[in-house]
Amino acid sequence: MNIHQLEYILAVDQFKSFSKAADYCHVTQATLSAMVKKLEEQLDIVIFDRKANPIVVTENGREILIQAQQVVAHAHALLASSKSIQNKIEGRVKLGIIPTVANSLMPIILKPILEKYPQLVLEIYEVTTSQLMKNLREGKLDLGILSTPIATGDLETTLLYEEPLHVYGYLENGNKSIRMEELSKQRIFLLQEGHCLRDQIIEWCDLKKSKHLPANLIFESNTFDTLINLVDEFQGMTLLPALYLRHLNEYRQSQILTMEGGDISREVSLCFYRPYAKWNIVKQFSQDIAQLVAKHLNKNSVQ
Repeated sequence: MNIHQLEYILAVDQFKSFSKAADYCHVTQATLSAMVKKLEEQLDIVIFDRKANPIVVTENGREILIQAQQVVAHAHALLASSKSIQNKIEGRVKLGIIPTVANSLMPIILKPILEKYPQLVLEIYEVTTSQLMKNLREGKLDLGILSTPIATGDLETTLLYEEPLHVYGYLENGNKSIRMEELSKQRIFLLQEGHCLRDQIIEWCDLKKSKHLPANLIFESNTFDTLINLVDEFQGMTLLPALYLRHLNEYRQSQILTMEGGDISREVSLCFYRPYAKWNIVKQFSQDIAQLVAKHLNKNSVQ
């Protein structure tokens, strides 16, 4: 038994296909199939039901996969520790990020980081906050980027940046400023339930009931683009992160309202699970991302 065999069965479970798993692991399908079969013989357990399409995991196989995930994660952490001692940033890193951060952050940081660390292979997954935290605990992700604080004690975070939120929308008589306490009286368009930013905005703006849609319309959005389109069509308001504003055209930039009597911002942090943490990468990524974002926040701040 070796680490490669465990990586192979995890890949088969992920892709539900021996051929796709072989491509992912950069081996031939025959090699991967033989190694998986050998592992099953060594353990005297059938891990996969090969007659099913797509391939499914047997009941006993599921227990093996749970243990394999932990062993592989610890092996990768051990390798990362050796790289940390040598001060190297290389190898494969699985990064999860919530959608409301990914759309504006990824274009800023990806190219500079990949150019700075050519031996680094980044796997990036857009997932919800709850799924991101679950995957970190299970060793399926090495790092996560999300909005904090989070209600958990077993995951650790390091602050990357604080991002102001700006009001986009329309006021009567063409006014371009609004007091913070007046937001609770407005028609506010929000992301659908499950997005942490939605919950934060409801708390910050003291929204008592859902009145952001017409009575005969039920709509849940996953994107800021859709929220803006709804605001343009039905009037009302929404709140947008500062980094997202760089995507707006000149007209929509003019619809950003000045907030009086207070500011609203969110924390964006790097999150990791201590048993699997790749410490050198955590430290270096934190510094790199914070520096890259600071330039854009200063450049794109709304006056």
